[in-house]
Amino acid sequence: MPHPCTARVISPTRPGHPSAAAARPAALLRGEFTLRAAVSAARLSVTALGVYELELNGAVVGDHVLAPGWTSYRHRHRYQVFDVTDLVREGANAWGAHLADGWYRGLLGFNGGTRDIYGEDTGLLAELRIEYADGTAHTVTTGGDWRWSPGPVTAAGLYEGEEYDARREQAGWSEPGFDDSAWEPVRLLPFDTSVLFEADSPPVRRIESVTPVAVTTSATGRTLVDFGQNLAGRLRIRVRGEAGRTVTLRHAEVLEDGELCTRPLRHATATDRYTLRGDADGEVWEPRFTFHGFRHAEIDAWPGELDPADVTAVVLHSDLRPTGWFSCSDASLNRLHENVVWGMRGNFLDVPTDCPQRDERLGWTGDVQVFAPTAAFLYDVRAFLRSWLRDLAADQRDDERGVPPVFSPDIPVITPVPIPPGNPPMAGWCDAAVIVPWVLYERYGDTEVLRAQYASMRGWVDAVDRLAGDGRIRGEGFQFGDWLDPAAPADDPGRSTTTSSLVATAYFAHSARLLARTADVLAEKDDAEHYDALADSVRDAFRHRFHTGGGRLTEETQTAYALALCFRLLDDDAERAEAGRRLAELVASGDHRIGTGFLGTPLVCDALTDTGHVDTAFGLLTQRSCPSWLYQVDMGATTVWERWDSMLPDGSVHPGEMTSFNHYALGAVADWMHRTVAGLAPAEPGYRRLLVRPRPGGGLTWARATHETPYGRAETGWRVEGSLLLVDLLVPPNASALVDLPGAEPVTAGPGRHTFHTPLPQLQPQQ
Repeated sequence: MPHPCTARVISPTRPGHPSAAAARPAALLRGEFTLRAAVSAARLSVTALGVYELELNGAVVGDHVLAPGWTSYRHRHRYQVFDVTDLVREGANAWGAHLADGWYRGLLGFNGGTRDIYGEDTGLLAELRIEYADGTAHTVTTGGDWRWSPGPVTAAGLYEGEEYDARREQAGWSEPGFDDSAWEPVRLLPFDTSVLFEADSPPVRRIESVTPVAVTTSATGRTLVDFGQNLAGRLRIRVRGEAGRTVTLRHAEVLEDGELCTRPLRHATATDRYTLRGDADGEVWEPRFTFHGFRHAEIDAWPGELDPADVTAVVLHSDLRPTGWFSCSDASLNRLHENVVWGMRGNFLDVPTDCPQRDERLGWTGDVQVFAPTAAFLYDVRAFLRSWLRDLAADQRDDERGVPPVFSPDIPVITPVPIPPGNPPMAGWCDAAVIVPWVLYERYGDTEVLRAQYASMRGWVDAVDRLAGDGRIRGEGFQFGDWLDPAAPADDPGRSTTTSSLVATAYFAHSARLLARTADVLAEKDDAEHYDALADSVRDAFRHRFHTGGGRLTEETQTAYALALCFRLLDDDAERAEAGRRLAELVASGDHRIGTGFLGTPLVCDALTDTGHVDTAFGLLTQRSCPSWLYQVDMGATTVWERWDSMLPDGSVHPGEMTSFNHYALGAVADWMHRTVAGLAPAEPGYRRLLVRPRPGGGLTWARATHETPYGRAETGWRVEGSLLLVDLLVPPNASALVDLPGAEPVTAGPGRHTFHTPLPQLQPQQ
């Protein structure tokens, strides 16, 4: 909002208004103004303490949903700017807003959650800059002349849902001349405008609509609607009935025993209610101030028989531009990839959340750390993640040690698990401060994100250095470790078969090395030398503690070997070869079932591929028994699950307290599918040089990938024709490609289309 800002934050809350225990109502606020002449331009800047939908002369402004979104409000408070020239007119005008709690004052967190985290009052701040046709200008703002009233939204919460009584609507309330004499004066709230910034990432919008694939009646007589796809959003209904009837909409991801399964939602009630006003022509309603993660909906008290055409699922997420596509000859792998895409869509809703359905929906750093490469291929996430990283750095500055939070925006949570107070220095999670900026540099050639985040990156590595001490071994206190290792007990997801000390020390070495590379890119020569030496020292400590010689580790787990190989902690070729061989043995001895959790899963296929065991990596990818990616597909998943066995083979839901059916972390394997199965990767930052290195396997007869790079569209595709492997390639302008095909010498290709062929490699049997 342009400074100096003359607008005031106006609030509908009465002095002394107590914090409610349940979801609270939304308010209506309105004001009027007069324009003395014809208008040539009108620019509206607006934000809220809460979430808003603004109207001007009876028309909704913009198409944003849940604006202004969620940021670390105490440090960075976003506002939106709209061109409203077509909505204002000479003479009398009116503007107004629906205003609800949202993330600012609503319930957040798990195990009951916390309210009023950022403040006890909601508020609206708006400034309208008018330019007249005669060249003069003036500004209209929110202020003490506004009035407020309760509105038709009688309760609204992100977790709880929304209740709407259409009988309470006030026709014409945002138009000039409306009688608001019964409305009450607003209060003016103090507000530090220095935290305001103009929106720097795409807004949340209604992206698409999904129609039901089935409407059924359960054994208990419940009407159930199946949309065929797990998604984040809400329902839009078209209904006709008598005034006062309340239709109830409940949401869940899965059914259990033929009924809506709400246990995984924990304390999130995810229930919307609409009370009809009784229009003879019918009524259309969609909630404004909530969203749910769901595939199934239960509808109660619908007047008459439900017509599937009268219920639509509206998909919500940040309006990111798609940039990546993958397909292959295996329909199950295509469905897996679609699950990854839908999982991202469900969780990139203003912040990169862990899940969209239960009482959590937080910006967990570990999840986005492992998924960032996949995200950057599928969508243009540069602005989205840069904005989130700014919040992460701002929250990190609150910690005197320089430790980033495990989720950002950082909030207090109530939890029975032993997470220390404050910012626990959590390996793999806090490392997002270093790894995510580096991913953006790799994928977009963005040196500015490295520069902007450099202090944050260095702060974390320095904090770890102090914590580890001269021994360089990490793992002090509670760590998430290789979270949700499939061998972990249902009630203890952090009890990995790989020790937290090995995981944390490996990440220490990795982040120190990436920081050294960052310093080199930024011409910080002394820092580059310092952090390179630190990374060498940590690698040596790792080898001394966890390496028994000859490429073998003290911990015989898939994750241990994957970390050691992918983070280059075993540099000798013979050691790496032996470690790769041992990893392949471990995978084979487990019948090619996955043995990794959140941190090992993104690395295990690369570790196998890089050491000559791509066939074994394909064995993991195409395994159908639990735990595996395709087990989820075979069980009907349409997004990636939190647990490998969120649904058990008998169709029952996992008994664990954490059982989400839409978590993208384990879908990070899609990055390997893009780079190795299809063979499209960046060889230099920003894809200035492509690495085209497909490695066929898994019984596939073709695969292809397309990506909109910063230089333009790149395409790779291979197919088997007889005994030949044929590869088609499109290199964008001003770029080149290193083409490395099995059994052939690497060659360089310039811009344009190319076709290569080589004898089809004879893959070894899965070991």
